Amino acid sequence: MADWSTISSLATAGGTLVLAAATFAAVRSANQSARVTERTLLAGIRPVVVTSRLDDPPEKVGFVDDHWVRVPGGKGTAEVTDEAIYLTIALRNVGNGLAVLDRWDFYPERQVGDASLRPIDQFRRLTRDIYIAAGDRGFWQGAFREPESDEFRAAAKAIRDRQTITIDLLYGDHEGGQHTISRFALLPYGDDNEWMAVVSRHWNLDRDDPR
Repeated sequence: MADWSTISSLATAGGTLVLAAATFAAVRSANQSARVTERTLLAGIRPVVVTSRLDDPPEKVGFVDDHWVRVPGGKGTAEVTDEAIYLTIALRNVGNGLAVLDRWDFYPERQVGDASLRPIDQFRRLTRDIYIAAGDRGFWQGAFREPESDEFRAAAKAIRDRQTITIDLLYGDHEGGQHTISRFALLPYGDDNEWMAVVSRHWNLDRDDPR
């Protein structure tokens, strides 16, 4: 004779197993859907900063000491005085979200390939946030103001010798996330205060890089 109690227990266990599998699949699908939705939303506010176009109008950039610079589209400037070094790059935000420029780092030579980044806490903080709207033009500016420092001397020598210099720029979205570092190079071009600006790499800090 059939043991109906055993059969009933097995049927209940089987049903529970099927329900657990269905629940697991549903949760997994929901998590995947949530991740896709999150990435889609983030893509809608993600900034991507590159150099501006050569035919873009020039940017007028002022420093805190009332030093003013005119930087043409697609280019940068690098000036050395006894008291300060003034650096600028004309930029364009090709991403979908507002870019908030935050920090920068400087190399007195060209960094190529997969050269490593310095720790973020060694980057220089901008004295003010610089905003570049999605699809719009803007600029970056930085300065060295300690003539006796090794960094000042190295930067001054590189600029006076017309060497290619490298600038790493840290920025994020207006929500304080999606931190990105874009690497720019200034190549000597034209007169003593004109440099061609190029962008070479982008690093995502808050998520895995896509490559």
